[in-house]
Amino acid sequence: MVKQSNSNVGSIFKKLKGDNAKLSPKHSLTAIILAWLGGFLAISAVAILSNIFSVAFVLGSFGASCVLVFGFPNVPFSQLRNVLCGHFLSSFIGLVCLTLFGATWWSVAIAVATAISVMMLTRTTHPPAGSNPVIIYLTKPTWSFLLFPTVSGAIVLIFVALLYNNFTREKRIPVKAPPQIPIRINCTNCNYNNPASFNFCTRCGTRLTKQHT
Repeated sequence: MVKQSNSNVGSIFKKLKGDNAKLSPKHSLTAIILAWLGGFLAISAVAILSNIFSVAFVLGSFGASCVLVFGFPNVPFSQLRNVLCGHFLSSFIGLVCLTLFGATWWSVAIAVATAISVMMLTRTTHPPAGSNPVIIYLTKPTWSFLLFPTVSGAIVLIFVALLYNNFTREKRIPVKAPPQIPIRINCTNCNYNNPASFNFCTRCGTRLTKQHT
């Protein structure tokens, strides 16, 4: 038992060393400049609107949102639906927990954990939004925080990103998810349900037509 325990501990330490993964590919100078300018424009927009209307449009997590939206606009986390819904859901959950449980260590933990789960459940995961409940825990805002700066600021970011990324990049933004092949597929001849990885029906031998869903 002792030897087995020692071996388990040893394997954990080996994992902590990592797998010598290589650094991510270098970004082109053009991509770096475009990301810089996009982030500058987006944050400038929310900051200027805050000054003009004397209402908060700036949220601390928006800086991290700009990293994704302008630095990595093609990844799922950066899509405009994720930006808006992720920030809204996380702030909403943070405000609910603050209202029900107060600003305690365990309420903010519940809020962050719940925000992660809800974003995953609704397929609106946006990592920067995970910090919204923490911001709410530290600042203890009113429910107006949900509109200003969360939703209003996110809409401004989305508007800037939509115009800027479509103007400066060849790919259309937002990016459409690739079509998915179903796990199982029916044979057009005998209607037998086959695994989608098969090329021929296991009952009658007819070639399966794999249509995207």
